Amino acid sequence: MATRHLVIRGNLQSDYADVFTPAAVAALEALANLDADRKDLMAARIARRAARARDRQRITFLDPQAVIGRTRIQVQDARAGAFAGAEIPPDLQRQWIQGTGPAAKPNASLDKSIRNAAYALLSGADGWMFDGEDALGQISTMSLDNQRNLKLAIHRDPAFLKVAEQVAGEMNHWAQGFFGRPIISDWQKQLDFTTKIFRARGLHLDDRHVRHAGGASFSASIVDAALYVVNNHQRLRETNASLVLYLPKIQTAEEAALWSDILSALERHLGIAEGSIRVYVLVEQVEACFQLMEIRAALGLHFVGFNTGRWDYINSVADALAWDSGFVNPNIDAITMTYGYMRTYEDRVRRACNTPDRLGRCALWQGGMEPNIPVGSAAGVAAGMQRAVAGAEREQREGASGKWVAHWKMVHIVRPVWEKAGQDNQLGRKFPPLTYTQADADALFLLEPAPRTVRGARDLLSVALQYGNAFLVGLQAAALKPADYFGNDDVLYLMEDMATGEIRLSILWEWLHKNAAFSADDAATGVKSGDCLTPELCRRLLAEEYDKLQNAGNRDVHDASKRTTLPIAREIVEAYVTDNVKLPWYIDLLNINLENHDLTEARRRIRLLAEAFHKDGTRITQNVSW
Repeated sequence: MATRHLVIRGNLQSDYADVFTPAAVAALEALANLDADRKDLMAARIARRAARARDRQRITFLDPQAVIGRTRIQVQDARAGAFAGAEIPPDLQRQWIQGTGPAAKPNASLDKSIRNAAYALLSGADGWMFDGEDALGQISTMSLDNQRNLKLAIHRDPAFLKVAEQVAGEMNHWAQGFFGRPIISDWQKQLDFTTKIFRARGLHLDDRHVRHAGGASFSASIVDAALYVVNNHQRLRETNASLVLYLPKIQTAEEAALWSDILSALERHLGIAEGSIRVYVLVEQVEACFQLMEIRAALGLHFVGFNTGRWDYINSVADALAWDSGFVNPNIDAITMTYGYMRTYEDRVRRACNTPDRLGRCALWQGGMEPNIPVGSAAGVAAGMQRAVAGAEREQREGASGKWVAHWKMVHIVRPVWEKAGQDNQLGRKFPPLTYTQADADALFLLEPAPRTVRGARDLLSVALQYGNAFLVGLQAAALKPADYFGNDDVLYLMEDMATGEIRLSILWEWLHKNAAFSADDAATGVKSGDCLTPELCRRLLAEEYDKLQNAGNRDVHDASKRTTLPIAREIVEAYVTDNVKLPWYIDLLNINLENHDLTEARRRIRLLAEAFHKDGTRITQNVSW
């Protein structure tokens, strides 16, 4: 259905009239002109990436005398805190544990789909980041189902309350067995406890259902932000709840400034005060770590905090140095938050958060993700939970005001770390001020000795294949582990999302194209320490790991996917890893194959995408099935 500047696919405007309300559509129209600016900035990303590869140049800090794009703020003023940031509202003062996950399930009726929202809001998490990006499947109308379910939950619709009552009973039943006590005493009161937060899709993604009237693709970021804010801001304000977004994949302060312009335009359109929409920024890109204070300044009254994830950030480092044959990551499990460049990254984020602005305001630092799930053998769960608590204790010690968990069952396992500390947050804790030397820049790419093994390569391939398959069937967040551990309940499944696929393929690409040497012998393949990952060995390992998934039980690999989406996932993995040119986003290859189960057609689409990028850096990002 066409509006003045935009087209909404098929009958979706009527089928989702509760989401595409007249007010929401009017807001999309009001923001439509900003999409051209977004596309310019995304083209600039690719151009910077290509120039650095051509000139063999690493990312550098900005010139202190420069002015941040789209603003009047000088870089040196941003670094000095000479800008006005946001006051932290009451319901964000204490965010010890934020859960993450979508509010919808794929191919599910409303009463089953909305259970996700119920689990989240009954979990006891201080905040829940309802994901519209890395953990939300994109098949069919899932992005709209996610918006619908959030609106129903926030507005306490009877359909949501009926499900919430049932879910509360199930959660207490689990808790009685695990903790020996219930975790919910009054389910209706519990629904008021958790701050609702929404993660919009990144600037690099196009929406699957909305286009410009002329046929050009349209920003998923604008669609997500407009639909969520327009449909829920009044209800949230009525209940004294903040309007909060997480912003992903930002690479530069100029991109942050575009986000600020989008949010400010939306506020003006709705007639609400500047800064009503508060945002956390996920520091998922190494380039952003060179511009942390500049990003804070560019977002101004909207900005409340940074989050330090893991997988996306590792991927961005690998991507930034794809041209550098001397930079090769080790096994993925060695790249913890205390490893080399990750340690530097976390330190810079906490120092940026604790630099006061001109009003004396600091920002929140929300720690990284805990992907463990307490399901498995008694020994496996005990060991996994011990690691989870130790990780939380480390982050709390280092200055984080809270952290993320990927499953509601983890909330009451990890939250006691912050309960014991007792502080609502660690705003303003003293750390050394940020510096911008060559040594600081070098530390953001610091490698340290760690294993690189055939076992590690198998794990990368197995999980990457499983993740691609899960995405293509609609499960953008899935509980996964390498195939060799299927049936071994001592090894827990981890909640994985798009970022885990991205980084696994990035590391495999590095190993193959940079002649990475293995650090240990491998009897099964005959590899000796010092041997490299060759194309022949890579294809052998891929075939072997693929066969394991084909022969796995339905619990681990849905039988229905083994002749439909799993072969396409294999094709994508092989195309990405063996291409001499490193493609910028694994998700592009997956997005263009959503709802496609034909392997021949998948090969055609993959070839077209690769050829377009090789030719001039063009990314094919639109819904090719529309």
